[in-house]
Amino acid sequence: MEKELKQDPINIVKVVLFGPESSGKTTLSRHLARYYNTVWAPEFAREYLQEKWNNERKTCEKDDLLPIAIGQMKLENTLAKKADKILICDTDLLETKVYSEEFYGGFVDERLDEAADENTYDLYLLTYIDTPWEEDDLRDRPELRLEMFNAFEKSLIDHNRPYILLKGDKETRLKNATAAIDKIIADKENLHSFSDSLQDVDMHFLHQNTGDFGTPFEY
Repeated sequence: MEKELKQDPINIVKVVLFGPESSGKTTLSRHLARYYNTVWAPEFAREYLQEKWNNERKTCEKDDLLPIAIGQMKLENTLAKKADKILICDTDLLETKVYSEEFYGGFVDERLDEAADENTYDLYLLTYIDTPWEEDDLRDRPELRLEMFNAFEKSLIDHNRPYILLKGDKETRLKNATAAIDKIIADKENLHSFSDSLQDVDMHFLHQNTGDFGTPFEY
């Protein structure tokens, strides 16, 4: 697998929001990051494709999928180091693979296919389509929401990924998601915490700049 598509090793809980367009993934990502006082990795494809639309008036093409996947993993790996024990991912490469299969007649770049299979996450939150469709420059095929949802769930099952289905309003989704995530966090040890890392750096700096009696040197 190409290094650019590979996860950097780090001991944190990684949770993926997974599902069709306009099914509440980004909203829940923000709420979960706020709930756990951590960071969330947005969907790189939206920025990439919005820029393409603004500049060229073109939507996603087959050749865009690999650059999108590379951009997504760079974003995830960068933010993982800034996470406090848990990183919320608005998407992953398996979702990119599903879109590739569904929109381009089953085609998946072999590098994307390999990375989507090998990268791992602790939990997938599969978002149901009981949310209003919100139109924008990039979203299309609202009439195929159920078909896309079924494709996403089938992918999770085929790849043996741990997931729960989320339905209902924002409060219900957040409650069910955090209940599942809390169980995973409770079973993990020595999770990386960005705030703890900063504290360690500060203590190291203080130690380096103190005398025998523990008082700062005067310069």
